[in-house]
Amino acid sequence: MIRNKVFSLINIIGLAIGISASLVIYLIVSYDLSFDKFEQDGNRIFRVVSDMKFPDNDFKNAGVPMPLIPAAQKELTGVEMFVPLSTPGEDINVTITSAIKSTAGRYKKQTGIAYVDNNYFKLLCYEWIAGSPQKALSEPFSTVLTESRAKAYFTGSDVSKAIGKVITYNDSIKTTVTGVVKDLNKNTDFLFKEFISYKTIESSGLKNNMSWNEWGSVSSDNQLFIKLNTDANTATITKQIQQLFRKHQENAYLDNIFSLQPLTDIHFNTAYDSFNERIAHLPTLYGLLSVAVVLLVLGCINFINLTTAQSVQRAKEIGIRKTMGSSKKQLVFQFMSETFLLTCIAMSISLLFVPSIIKLFSDFIPPQINPAMLSNFNVIIFIIALLFVITLLSGFYPAIVLSQYNPVLVLKGQTAAASSTTRKAWIRKSLTVTQFVFAQAFIIAALIVGNQIRFTLNKDLGFKKDGIITLQTPENYFHQENLSADAVRREVLLQKIRSVPGVAKACIAGEAPAANGGSLQTMKFNNGKKEVETTVQVKNADEDYFKLYNLHLVAGRFPVKSDSVIEYVINESYARFLGFKNPSEAVGRSVQHGDRPVPIVGVLRDFYAKSLHETIKPLVYYSKKNWETQLHIALMPEAIPGAWQTSINQIQKAYKEIYPEEDFKYNFIDETIARFYESEQRTSTLLSWATGLAIIISCLGLLGLVIYTTSQRTKEIGVRKVLGASVAQIVRLISKDFIKLVALAFVIAAPAAWWGMSKWLENFAYRITISWWILIGSGVLMILITLLTLSIQTIRAAMANPVESLRTE
Repeated sequence: MIRNKVFSLINIIGLAIGISASLVIYLIVSYDLSFDKFEQDGNRIFRVVSDMKFPDNDFKNAGVPMPLIPAAQKELTGVEMFVPLSTPGEDINVTITSAIKSTAGRYKKQTGIAYVDNNYFKLLCYEWIAGSPQKALSEPFSTVLTESRAKAYFTGSDVSKAIGKVITYNDSIKTTVTGVVKDLNKNTDFLFKEFISYKTIESSGLKNNMSWNEWGSVSSDNQLFIKLNTDANTATITKQIQQLFRKHQENAYLDNIFSLQPLTDIHFNTAYDSFNERIAHLPTLYGLLSVAVVLLVLGCINFINLTTAQSVQRAKEIGIRKTMGSSKKQLVFQFMSETFLLTCIAMSISLLFVPSIIKLFSDFIPPQINPAMLSNFNVIIFIIALLFVITLLSGFYPAIVLSQYNPVLVLKGQTAAASSTTRKAWIRKSLTVTQFVFAQAFIIAALIVGNQIRFTLNKDLGFKKDGIITLQTPENYFHQENLSADAVRREVLLQKIRSVPGVAKACIAGEAPAANGGSLQTMKFNNGKKEVETTVQVKNADEDYFKLYNLHLVAGRFPVKSDSVIEYVINESYARFLGFKNPSEAVGRSVQHGDRPVPIVGVLRDFYAKSLHETIKPLVYYSKKNWETQLHIALMPEAIPGAWQTSINQIQKAYKEIYPEEDFKYNFIDETIARFYESEQRTSTLLSWATGLAIIISCLGLLGLVIYTTSQRTKEIGVRKVLGASVAQIVRLISKDFIKLVALAFVIAAPAAWWGMSKWLENFAYRITISWWILIGSGVLMILITLLTLSIQTIRAAMANPVESLRTE
């Protein structure tokens, strides 16, 4: 190591980069793969999910119709345990009315609340501190708390004293604490802290707001978990559930297909909702693992290349060792030990850098992942395994090569004569090409992903999105009778906001033109020949909304706001679907919504209501009084820095005057749209880092090889200079072979990268085309990086004094 400082340093850095990436990625992957593995007989636990079949769309939902739950409990066979679970659908205000309470008796917008029965605690194996596991939630208006929530609500270290205390939810549902359980200390998507008895839904009147008797209504707020008998068959259970639904809902307005989702799939399946805000993406995890493997392989390739390239310098040492009786096995052990030592040094450096890497990527890494995890038993096992695997991959081939030298030829000085034409040279070239294939593919992928993201963020969406904020006003889930009073408060707030100097326009409406989620309804239309049916996205807005977002009519007029008369404005895509070639032909016609016809009074120019992953689909706007809960505010152009913030501060003041107890939260529309592509932006960032690291490792290896090559050709370079060769000619002579290898890598990588990224782009309904200049440009970029790397040593070698290089003999 001391004699070969540069080569040792290159090897250590290359391995350290690969190991660091592998350690962090292992922490992420092992964390996600550990979710909900602690439940007893977890392989028999399933969630019943719905695949709703609409006329021209299919939608997946984690919920089931509410009446299916009691019907299944009565009629299904082969099920050991039924576990219904409902969530309020919003944050809840909690009031502690007990005599023994914390200093703050009211807690706003509490999360982690669910309606469950006693079976929930059997399913997840909670440890009870106080209360009866069999009876705690048997009666309505009873509540079980986790230990952390009990400590938050009540003073004192003895949480069992919470039993018998009263908790009121949204000033409406008064419950008594009947149990306290320990918080789950395992990785799980069941993050609930507060459990209200399931019977409370029916006894309190909440059922009126939760589609209690509606077989045709499905919401992810209402879910059903089941634990099958040991001899039960999932196909049989699914068939029973389907037959049960058909029996009770013969005239369903939708075709609902039920399936059983395994418990371990919940953390990874983005098609269905999870109780956890973060749903892991298996393809992304596999992609991360691939990146880790690639970076490790690149580091190992460096080691193999540089060690075999240096083999000539150690030939005499090996010859003497063999002459003095050293066996091949002893030599292999020696060289593998040297590799292990270098790997240990690289591992030590990696462990020092892991905390910094976790902090650097904190936006992408779950907060639960931290450097302390390095002391976990499974992580320590992984580190040890990684040490031996890298040592084997990096050191085995060079050790075999070095131990095979013929001591007679070595000591006669005949080893170096054919070194450049041996099989080892071809292996080095192949490995170098492999390195640059990966680096080149990363460059192409990073450029294409970056271009697609810029395309999505800068594309004209068909409406104004800059300088507009949205503000959600409170809607009391438990008091629907107060709709009129809530509407009056919103109108007062609207007038206050309109008087703010920095506000250009403001209105009350439903969701913004582009938003996740939304309401979908089935509508029919008779064109005189046949009846066509489709699902349509429905939004609520008035004329002020259309003007604020600069949405244009191509025919007709905007709908009139009313509490009784409903009029529709449809988009061009819906008009075309209905068979109208000219949008004006749709005006005056009616579509059937439910049991009544609704007139079409206008046609909007198409705009993108979802991300560019999806095509523009049929859309309907209507305007109905008192149904809107969101304020849309267009700010005046920001003439001076900070003007928008000043206006927002004044809006906040007005908001607090109307809703003094509510938190003020707002969103910029352009930032909301940018969040549609968070996954792609993370992919772009990770690709950029992977590209940079791959280039660094590859170029380090290339630098090591060119240092070795120039040292081997020192006398040749000196002779050429004496005979009149210029610096440029010598640099070209040394560099051309390496450039050929990089060019070959481009020829291999470009088609593969083009194919892979074409598949990735298929996820977007609107996407860029992969231009030839991206491929050619990435190849040119790689060659420029290569030339820059080579120039570090080639120019130095070419400018050396030939007298010094020729003086040795």
